[in-house]
Amino acid sequence: MPAAERQAGAEALAARGLPVAVRPGQIVSGFMPMKTEINPLPLMRQLAAAGAQLALPCIDGRGKPLIMRAYAFGDQFKSGQWGIREPMPTAAEVKPDILLVPLACFDRAGHRIGYGAGYYDRTIAELRAVKTITTIGIAFAVQEIPQVPATKHDQRLDFVLTEKETIAFSKAG
Repeated sequence: MPAAERQAGAEALAARGLPVAVRPGQIVSGFMPMKTEINPLPLMRQLAAAGAQLALPCIDGRGKPLIMRAYAFGDQFKSGQWGIREPMPTAAEVKPDILLVPLACFDRAGHRIGYGAGYYDRTIAELRAVKTITTIGIAFAVQEIPQVPATKHDQRLDFVLTEKETIAFSKAG
């Protein structure tokens, strides 16, 4: 997908906004885009302007859940695994209310394939054990596949946002 088309998709997604209300002070974790995945930063800017507290994931080691650290536009970064920009280790650890989740592909049942290490599945499971959260996959429409080969450890998403639509998944199924 050409860069201009990817940017237009990110802007279209941001213009539609989230499918759930975000109260001022609620914590929304985003992510820094890698390679050609959809860019959540335009959406994150809107959320911050509306009063959401932002967070970004930090990898704490293979087999562990992600650490979500407070983030504001303009903060300094460190280079994490795969060169992904992460908040500095001094940034406060937070427990998000809403997670924007990257993915390689998704299906209409709310399943996703990530990048193979299970970081988000562990993180979502850990957060769901202590609080009510909303998980929102962020993707291009072309990343939809007929069926993701899900396992019992895979955490279903509540929504997927693409440049074309918002897909809500029922809690059953």
